[in-house]
Amino acid sequence: MGAQEHFYLETQSSIAVPKERDEMDLFSAGQFPGGIQETVAKTLDIPFNKVKCVVKRLGGGFGGKEVQSIPIALMAAVAAKKYNLPMRCCLERNEDMVITGTRHPVTVKYKVGFSSEGRITSLDLNIYANCGNSMDVSFAIMGAIMIKCDNAYKIPNFRVTGHLCKTNIRSNTAMRAAGSIQAMFIIETVLQHVIDQLGAEPTKVREMNFYKVGDRTHVNQIIKDCNIQSCWEECLNQSDYYNRKTQVDQFNRDNRWRKRGISIVPLKYGISFEVIQLNQAGALVNVYTDGSVLLSHGGVEMGQGLHIKMIQVASASLGIPSDRIHISESSTNIVPNAPPSAASVSSDLNGMAIKIACETLSKRLEPYKNEKGSSWNDWVKKAYEDRVSLSATGFYKAPDLGPDPATNSENKFMYYTYGAGCSEVEIDCLTGDHTAIRTDIVFDVGTSLNPAIDIGQIEGAFMMGYGLYMLENFKISPSGQVLTQGPGNYKLPAISNIPKQFNVSLLKGKPNDRAVYSSKAIGEPPLLLSVSVFLATKSAIMAARHETGRRGYFRLDSPASPDKIRMECQDEFTKQFPVAEEGTYTPWFIKL
Repeated sequence: MGAQEHFYLETQSSIAVPKERDEMDLFSAGQFPGGIQETVAKTLDIPFNKVKCVVKRLGGGFGGKEVQSIPIALMAAVAAKKYNLPMRCCLERNEDMVITGTRHPVTVKYKVGFSSEGRITSLDLNIYANCGNSMDVSFAIMGAIMIKCDNAYKIPNFRVTGHLCKTNIRSNTAMRAAGSIQAMFIIETVLQHVIDQLGAEPTKVREMNFYKVGDRTHVNQIIKDCNIQSCWEECLNQSDYYNRKTQVDQFNRDNRWRKRGISIVPLKYGISFEVIQLNQAGALVNVYTDGSVLLSHGGVEMGQGLHIKMIQVASASLGIPSDRIHISESSTNIVPNAPPSAASVSSDLNGMAIKIACETLSKRLEPYKNEKGSSWNDWVKKAYEDRVSLSATGFYKAPDLGPDPATNSENKFMYYTYGAGCSEVEIDCLTGDHTAIRTDIVFDVGTSLNPAIDIGQIEGAFMMGYGLYMLENFKISPSGQVLTQGPGNYKLPAISNIPKQFNVSLLKGKPNDRAVYSSKAIGEPPLLLSVSVFLATKSAIMAARHETGRRGYFRLDSPASPDKIRMECQDEFTKQFPVAEEGTYTPWFIKL
C-alpha cells in the first residue's frame, strides 16, 4: 500500500501572541491543543499555565494536524518570544506537502494456512512500515495495524510482527483510520488470495470465517455484541449481490475490452485510543441568567459535525432547545489536559463529559421545576437568586479498559462498530480507466446522534479511502524528494469518481450501551469499506486476464492507478512492454 496526502483545505497555520509575564497565546489550526501547549511551554521554558492554545475550528485535519501542527505553532511562538511581537506561520500548499508527512506506506509478507473449504487456520504476518526520518507516532500506528489486522475474521493461530523502517523521507504521521486501513488492506488481500487459490465463492469464504459472540480476538478481547452478520446480510440484500454478480459475469462474457467486477466486504472496527490514558474527557457548562448556555469541551471541530452533536447532547440532557446553546471555541485554559481529537472517540468521550455536567446542573435546578407554568428561564433566575451555582464541570473516563482478571481477557477497545460494503466497478482494459458503478453500505452506528451527519461521514470517509486505494499515487524519488507537489501533480477524488449509485443505510435496532445516548463512533471506520472498490477492480482485471488464459491469484498493489490496471490486464499489447515479473509492474518514476 502506498502513501496518502491529507490534503486538508486549510494548510498548517498558527498565530502566536506574546503577553505580559511570559504568557503566550496561540491560535492554531491543530487537532491537539494540549500537545501544542505542552511543547511550546517546554521549549520556551515556562509553566504550562502560561501558555494558552485556542482552536476555533479547522479546515480539515484527518490526523495531519494532530502532532504535525506542533512544529508550525512552535516556530511562531519562538519568533514571537524573541521579538516580543505577534507572529504568524502559514504554509503554502507545496510547502505543506513537502514538509508534512503522509499516511504510512506498508509492505507486507505473509503465510496463510487454510482448509479446502476456505476456513483460515493460521496466519503469519510481517509488516514493514515506511516511517520516514523520525518516529513521530509510527509506534502507535504500527500497534494499531497489528491489533486490527484480523478485521471481522477469527483466526485460531495468528502471529504478527511489525517492523518500523527509518528512511530518507520526511516523517510520516497519523491519518484518518491510522493503521486500521492498512490492517484492512492486509487481511482482505490474504482472504482474496485464499479465495482465488480455491476458486471459491468470495461471500462463502468470508462468511465462514466471521467472528461470533463470545469469540476472543488475537489480542484476547472477548466480543460481546457482534453485528457482523446483521450488516452482512442486510448489505447482501440491499445490493442484490448475487443477481448482480450473475449480470457482471454475463457482461464480461459479452465484452472483450471492458470488464466489470463486484466485491462485498465486512468490517469490525475497535473504538478507543490504544493508549489508555487518552480515553478521558472534560467539559464545562455555564448557564447565564438570560437562560442561554455556553458549552466548552476538549474536542476540536474539523468540519465533521462534532460541535453539532455535542450541542444535541446538552440539549437532550438539559431539556432545552439547541438554539439556546452555544460553543465558542476549544481552549486549553477552559478544559485542560484534553486528548487529541482523533481515533473517532471525540463524540463518545466529550459527549459523556457534557452529559455528566448537564445532569449536575439539572439536579441543582430540580427544586425549581415544580411550580406550574414555570419555564427554563424561570428556574435559572430563581436558582441565581438563591445563589445556586449555574456552572458545572463534567469528567469522563472510558471504563473497563485494560486487563480483565475475571475473564482472563484484555479490553483493548471500549466496543466494536460494524459494517459491510459492496461495490461494482467497470474498467477499460486498453486505457486502465475505471468507473465506480454502484456502492451499497450498511453501517452500525448504534442509535445515531444525528443520522444526517453520520451518513455524510460514511460517504465522505468512503471517498477518502477510495482515493487511497484507486487514485492518489504519491511519488517520491530515491533521494527522498517529493515529486507530487500541489494539486496539479496529485490526483484527488472528484465528483466524477463518486459511485454513480451510492446507497447508504444505518443498521437499525442495535443500540450501544457503552457510549453516549446509545450511539457509536463514525469518523474513521467507513473509510475501510472502500477496499470493496479495490477488490472489485481486481476482480475485473482477473476477468480480463482470463481472456488470455491467465487464471488464479495475481499481485496488485495499492493504489490501483490506471497504469497498473492497464498493465495487469496482461494481453498481447502489454507483452511489448518490459515488466520485471508478473504482478510487479514498476512505474517510471521509481527509476528516476
